Amino acid sequence: MGMLYEKLAARALFAMDPEAAHAVGLRGMALLSRLTPLRLLMERGLAPAGSRPVEVAGLRFPNHVGLAAGFDKDALGWRAAAALGFGHVEIGTATWHAQPGNEKPRVFRYPALRAVVNRYGFPNIGAEAIARRVAGGPPRGRRPAPLGINIGKSKVVDPADREAVARDYLASFAVLAPHADYVAVNISSPNTPGLRTLQDRGPLLSLLGALQKANRALEGGARPIFLKVAPDLNPRQLDDILSVVTETGFSGIIATNTTVTRPAGTEFCEATGGLSGAPLLSRSLDVVRYLCRASEGRIPVIGCGGILSAADAGRFMDEGACLVQVYSGLVFRGPALAREVAAGLAPRQLTWI
Repeated sequence: MGMLYEKLAARALFAMDPEAAHAVGLRGMALLSRLTPLRLLMERGLAPAGSRPVEVAGLRFPNHVGLAAGFDKDALGWRAAAALGFGHVEIGTATWHAQPGNEKPRVFRYPALRAVVNRYGFPNIGAEAIARRVAGGPPRGRRPAPLGINIGKSKVVDPADREAVARDYLASFAVLAPHADYVAVNISSPNTPGLRTLQDRGPLLSLLGALQKANRALEGGARPIFLKVAPDLNPRQLDDILSVVTETGFSGIIATNTTVTRPAGTEFCEATGGLSGAPLLSRSLDVVRYLCRASEGRIPVIGCGGILSAADAGRFMDEGACLVQVYSGLVFRGPALAREVAAGLAPRQLTWI
């Protein structure tokens, strides 16, 4: 199926505007979400070969590979994820205020490098609308795979106003967390002005502390919360993040988001925005390696960035990651990628508390 995609479907999709091609894939996923008998048949009959459940942060994942945030921003197709072989799906990024995102064009493909640059800027229908949409699907405890909801800062909120930033995140958390199996806090997109300043220790401790306080008061019990970080952090910044995650009792870290750098060989990727795909792999692995070693394996780390094969995913696991996520790899490998990666990681078995 993967070869068929690369030889036929990818050619047709690559002839389209990248954002339009993404919309085609999302519409297909949304259609499968609505075709319940077919979806259930695929979930049961096409599970990744040899896959076994893994436990992370108290959640049971049917396999190690998930769909990263950004693909399904508005919760249109998330119910189809398990049918495609994913062991979890993360929707969003959701913001409290509905927003259109940055001006188009804002997505750029570089097929020769298997790379993508995007500057979406968190376009989404808003946290309340997303919450209503998720509420119409299977509830917690009855889903074939965990649902993560990724939340970020609304563009209209001044990043220098820490109280306003906290209120913005807390508003999204309040309406979305009740529907989530876990929540991911996005402070690392390069496409929302000032967002990455929240990764500094002071602002981060304040924000994460406020979110964890709200989480502990959540009706139905606290949810696991993960922090999504950038690949462009230095060791001191990563140490600060590990310290804050530990102090606030966050469940783990997702590493990484896209990079604003242009690694060797990608200099002609001149579009402004975050680079993802194959050229991100090395840097994301470096960050995962550092986080796992510095924390001595005590903090679960989900690896994300540059995964286009089971071998790529295995490198994250070798560095200590407990799960992996893919997104840009789907552009070049197609919908069979999740099942391929999950099957390739099936021999591994980890349990995190």
